[in-house]
Amino acid sequence: MSLRIYFCGSIRGGRQDVEIYSRIIGYLRKFGKVLTEHIGNPMLNEKGEDAVKTGDKYIHDRDLEWLQEADVIVAEVTQPSLGVGYEIGRAMAMNKKILCLFRTSAKHVLSAMIRGAENGTNFQINDYSEEEVETILQQYFEKQLQA
Repeated sequence: MSLRIYFCGSIRGGRQDVEIYSRIIGYLRKFGKVLTEHIGNPMLNEKGEDAVKTGDKYIHDRDLEWLQEADVIVAEVTQPSLGVGYEIGRAMAMNKKILCLFRTSAKHVLSAMIRGAENGTNFQINDYSEEEVETILQQYFEKQLQA
Protein backbone atom coordinates (compact mmCIF):
# COMPACT_ATOMS: atom_id res chain seq x y z
CA MET A 1 0.00 0.00 0.00
CA SER A 2 1.41 3.35 -1.02
CA LEU A 3 0.26 6.32 1.02
CA ARG A 4 -0.39 9.83 -0.22
CA ILE A 5 1.51 12.10 2.16
CA TYR A 6 1.00 15.85 2.57
CA PHE A 7 4.10 17.46 4.09
CA CYS A 8 3.75 20.87 5.76
CA GLY A 9 6.67 23.21 6.36
CA SER A 10 7.15 26.95 6.52
CA ILE A 11 7.52 28.91 3.30
CA ARG A 12 6.53 32.54 3.84
CA GLY A 13 7.08 32.21 7.59
CA GLY A 14 10.80 31.59 6.98
CA ARG A 15 12.94 29.04 5.15
CA GLN A 16 15.52 28.41 7.90
CA ASP A 17 14.58 24.72 8.09
CA VAL A 18 14.56 23.86 4.38
CA GLU A 19 17.42 21.35 4.80
CA ILE A 20 15.52 19.31 7.38
CA TYR A 21 12.35 19.57 5.26
CA SER A 22 14.24 18.12 2.31
CA ARG A 23 15.62 15.32 4.46
CA ILE A 24 12.18 14.47 5.88
CA ILE A 25 10.58 14.51 2.42
CA GLY A 26 13.31 12.21 1.10
CA TYR A 27 12.59 9.76 3.89
CA LEU A 28 8.81 10.02 3.49
CA ARG A 29 9.15 8.78 -0.11
CA LYS A 30 9.79 5.31 1.38
CA PHE A 31 6.16 5.22 2.47
CA GLY A 32 4.39 6.76 -0.49
CA LYS A 33 3.92 9.76 -2.73
CA VAL A 34 4.73 13.14 -1.15
CA LEU A 35 2.21 15.54 -2.65
CA THR A 36 4.10 18.66 -1.54
CA GLU A 37 7.72 17.87 -2.43
CA HIS A 38 8.33 21.52 -3.40
CA ILE A 39 8.45 22.43 0.32
CA GLY A 40 11.93 20.86 0.47
CA ASN A 41 13.26 22.74 -2.56
CA PRO A 42 16.10 25.06 -1.45
CA MET A 43 15.35 27.35 -4.42
CA LEU A 44 11.93 28.15 -2.93
CA ASN A 45 12.36 31.31 -0.85
CA GLU A 46 10.19 33.22 1.67
CA LYS A 47 8.19 34.75 -1.16
CA GLY A 48 6.96 31.25 -1.97
CA GLU A 49 6.01 30.01 -5.36
CA ASP A 50 5.57 32.50 -8.13
CA ALA A 51 2.18 33.71 -6.94
CA VAL A 52 2.27 36.45 -9.57
CA LYS A 53 1.88 33.79 -12.29
CA THR A 54 -0.57 31.52 -10.50
CA GLY A 55 -1.98 33.66 -7.70
CA ASP A 56 -2.44 33.01 -4.01
CA LYS A 57 -5.96 31.65 -4.58
CA TYR A 58 -4.61 29.04 -7.01
CA ILE A 59 -1.98 27.93 -4.44
CA HIS A 60 -4.60 27.80 -1.67
CA ASP A 61 -7.11 25.79 -3.71
CA ARG A 62 -4.48 23.40 -5.10
CA ASP A 63 -3.06 22.75 -1.66
CA LEU A 64 -6.52 22.11 -0.20
CA GLU A 65 -7.13 19.56 -2.98
CA TRP A 66 -3.87 17.83 -2.06
CA LEU A 67 -4.83 17.96 1.62
CA GLN A 68 -8.17 16.32 0.83
CA GLU A 69 -6.42 13.66 -1.25
CA ALA A 70 -3.82 12.85 1.43
CA ASP A 71 -3.93 9.76 3.63
CA VAL A 72 -1.65 11.31 6.23
CA ILE A 73 -0.27 14.75 7.07
CA VAL A 74 3.28 15.26 8.35
CA ALA A 75 3.95 18.79 9.59
CA GLU A 76 7.33 20.09 10.67
CA VAL A 77 6.16 22.75 13.14
CA THR A 78 9.42 24.10 14.57
CA GLN A 79 9.41 27.30 12.47
CA PRO A 80 6.19 29.17 13.31
CA SER A 81 4.02 29.53 10.20
CA LEU A 82 0.46 30.77 9.71
CA GLY A 83 0.13 28.57 6.64
CA VAL A 84 1.19 25.40 8.44
CA GLY A 85 -1.19 26.15 11.31
CA TYR A 86 -3.99 26.70 8.80
CA GLU A 87 -3.20 23.42 7.02
CA ILE A 88 -3.21 21.53 10.32
CA GLY A 89 -6.57 23.06 11.28
CA ARG A 90 -8.09 22.16 7.92
CA ALA A 91 -6.66 18.64 8.12
CA MET A 92 -8.15 18.21 11.59
CA ALA A 93 -11.54 19.31 10.26
CA MET A 94 -11.16 16.62 7.56
CA ASN A 95 -10.35 14.06 10.27
CA LYS A 96 -6.94 13.30 8.74
CA LYS A 97 -4.12 11.46 10.48
CA ILE A 98 -1.59 14.11 11.47
CA LEU A 99 1.96 13.83 12.76
CA CYS A 100 3.61 17.06 13.95
CA LEU A 101 7.38 17.16 14.39
CA PHE A 102 8.96 19.74 16.70
CA ARG A 103 12.73 20.08 17.19
CA THR A 104 13.48 20.52 20.87
CA SER A 105 16.72 22.38 20.14
CA ALA A 106 14.78 25.30 18.63
CA LYS A 107 14.54 28.71 20.25
CA HIS A 108 10.76 28.64 19.66
CA VAL A 109 8.08 27.18 21.91
CA LEU A 110 5.37 25.19 20.15
CA SER A 111 1.97 26.89 20.12
CA ALA A 112 -0.47 25.66 22.77
CA MET A 113 -3.06 25.38 19.99
CA ILE A 114 -0.94 22.66 18.39
CA ARG A 115 0.51 21.03 21.52
CA GLY A 116 -2.87 21.05 23.26
CA ALA A 117 -4.64 19.39 20.31
CA GLU A 118 -2.63 16.17 20.58
CA ASN A 119 -4.87 13.21 21.27
CA GLY A 120 -2.44 10.34 20.71
CA THR A 121 -4.57 8.75 18.01
CA ASN A 122 -5.13 10.68 14.79
CA PHE A 123 -3.20 13.76 16.01
CA GLN A 124 0.29 13.16 17.37
CA ILE A 125 3.24 15.38 18.21
CA ASN A 126 6.78 14.08 18.39
CA ASP A 127 9.52 16.22 19.86
CA TYR A 128 12.73 15.24 18.12
CA SER A 129 16.36 15.94 17.44
CA GLU A 130 17.67 15.82 13.88
CA GLU A 131 19.51 12.55 14.58
CA GLU A 132 16.31 10.69 15.42
CA VAL A 133 13.85 12.00 12.82
CA GLU A 134 14.14 8.94 10.52
CA THR A 135 13.51 6.57 13.44
CA ILE A 136 10.43 8.53 14.51
CA LEU A 137 9.05 8.50 10.96
CA GLN A 138 9.81 4.79 10.54
CA GLN A 139 7.96 3.91 13.77
CA TYR A 140 5.01 6.17 12.93
CA PHE A 141 4.54 4.77 9.42
CA GLU A 142 4.96 1.16 10.53
CA LYS A 143 1.95 1.73 12.80
CA GLN A 144 0.02 3.47 9.98
CA LEU A 145 0.64 0.62 7.55
CA GLN A 146 -0.50 -1.94 10.13
CA ALA A 147 -3.75 -0.08 10.84
